[in-house]
Order: sequence, then structure tokens, then C-alpha cells
Amino acid sequence: MVTVELIILLVVLFVLALGGTFFVFRQEEKKMKRYEQEGDTVEDELQRSRDYESHSLKSNVPRLLLIYVITIFLGLTAFFIYIF
Repeated sequence: MVTVELIILLVVLFVLALGGTFFVFRQEEKKMKRYEQEGDTVEDELQRSRDYESHSLKSNVPRLLLIYVITIFLGLTAFFIYIF
């Protein structure tokens, strides 16, 4: 019985991590659509590229890192509870 509960918990954690990843992806996709609607010049694209390189490391990567750290921590915790 515990094995089934562990598998269900791990599947739920996986789905939540996947959902969080898609959430971050959708935010970036919305930005790209907004940029397309505003119109593009070569200078604007270059500036956005530079901004993305600097801001992505400050916003998206920490969000994804947090999602995956929590998921891995909860998964390992559930696994160790199952073992003991």
C-alpha cells in the first residue's frame, strides 16, 4: 500500500514541476508575442537579446531552480520515509 502512495506522490510532484516549468515558459512566450506586436527593428532585437541574457539568469533560472529543488527534496523525503 505504501508503494502505491509513494508512486502517486512522486507522479503528483512530477506533474507540479512540469506545470511550473510550463508556467515560466508561457511567460516568456507572452513576452515574445508582445514584442512581435510592437514591431521589430534590428536595434530593438539586439537590445532585447542583451536584456534577455541578463534578466533570464536573474528571473527564470531561479524560478526553475526553486521548482526543481523543492520537487527533488520532496521526492527524496518521500522515498526515505518509504525506506524507513
